[in-house]
Amino acid sequence: MPSYAAFLGHQPHLSVAELTASVPGFSLSRIVEGVAALFESSADLEGAFLSSVGGTVLIARRVTEAPVTIEDVPKLLLNELKDTRRGKVTFSLRAVGLPHPAVRTLYRQCKDAIRKQGRPCRYVGNEHKPALPVLLHDTGLIDGKRGCELVLIAEEESLWVGRTIAAQDVNAYTKRDMKKPVRDTTTGLLPPKLAQILLNFGAWLVESRQPPLPPNKKRPKKAPPLTVFDPFCGTGVIPLEGLLRGWHVLASDISQKAVNGCEKNIEWLRKEEKILKKDAESSVFKQDALKPFTLKHLPDVVVTETTLGPAIADRLAVKAAQKLKTESERLQAAFLKNCAATLPGVPLCLVWPVWKIKNDQIFLERVWQALDEAGYRATLPPGVEPSIAGRLSLLYRRPDQYVGREIVLLLPKRKK
Repeated sequence: MPSYAAFLGHQPHLSVAELTASVPGFSLSRIVEGVAALFESSADLEGAFLSSVGGTVLIARRVTEAPVTIEDVPKLLLNELKDTRRGKVTFSLRAVGLPHPAVRTLYRQCKDAIRKQGRPCRYVGNEHKPALPVLLHDTGLIDGKRGCELVLIAEEESLWVGRTIAAQDVNAYTKRDMKKPVRDTTTGLLPPKLAQILLNFGAWLVESRQPPLPPNKKRPKKAPPLTVFDPFCGTGVIPLEGLLRGWHVLASDISQKAVNGCEKNIEWLRKEEKILKKDAESSVFKQDALKPFTLKHLPDVVVTETTLGPAIADRLAVKAAQKLKTESERLQAAFLKNCAATLPGVPLCLVWPVWKIKNDQIFLERVWQALDEAGYRATLPPGVEPSIAGRLSLLYRRPDQYVGREIVLLLPKRKK
């Protein structure tokens, strides 16, 4: 099977969980220094794959299965550069587990090898800091027209060597996050990358419920578009990311202001990305998520950040956090009961709040009994360990945040 290296985001555990849910036939080999995951896939991953994955910064495909030493790197680079256009060539090295002096020497040796072939060249990045993803795009190293980047990962007796095939498009994320017409800074802003992670978990929930195929049949390479429902849509981060991948979107919120903002953002995205309504439908409406849903057709999955409560600029006192916890427990239980009654059989990918207090965190507790009584069971992709033992969930929290996020994947229990 093809071998890849994924350079992980700021939440490595969550990044690996997303890859487990998203990559066909994912098989994790190992995680190197907490920054890169070596894995195999049953399918050839295209560069476009990364555009729908939020937790991975960069992906490289292994260029050779043969044993490799550091002396082989210049020759491997020349082989990868043979199809670049004429003229000046640009290259980069991204190394993990190699000493800085060795990487600095490699840069010089690679540059000398290219010049010996009569080609002018330059490199981006250095032994201390590899090239940023935006620079890889700007210098043409991703599409291979003007050069390439090699990824070098030290193993016990050899080198894992790959070629970078995809890097996050930082400008595209910034545009969707900052340039959309409506941003509500009074509530916790869901990052587009996290929305992508949630949608990938939602897709995995749907796939996990599919019956196994007969031995002589294969699933189609391109799955039909899903319909995702976000009943706490706010200004529409999850719906926007759903539309970008060609899914049909249902979105609702108790606030008319949020509904109006979501509609404006969707129209903006359709114009910017040329997403036709006939290809990816959308419907946005006002709805209290605790009252019965009356949808014409059930969605394939619910993906939503329920509510994180009021914006918090400083660490909470225990009493204040406990009060917010009690209020959230009540809301979550009512929402789960409503989903079970009016969205029967639909899996849920939910985000719950986690409050940071001095030397500790406060989690929702009674909600686990509520989801069991509502007829759901929590799950995680195979091989993924929960962030905290005893809680079948994954955590997302940046160091500067006083309210974190707990991601919970729920499947309806099968009726006996």
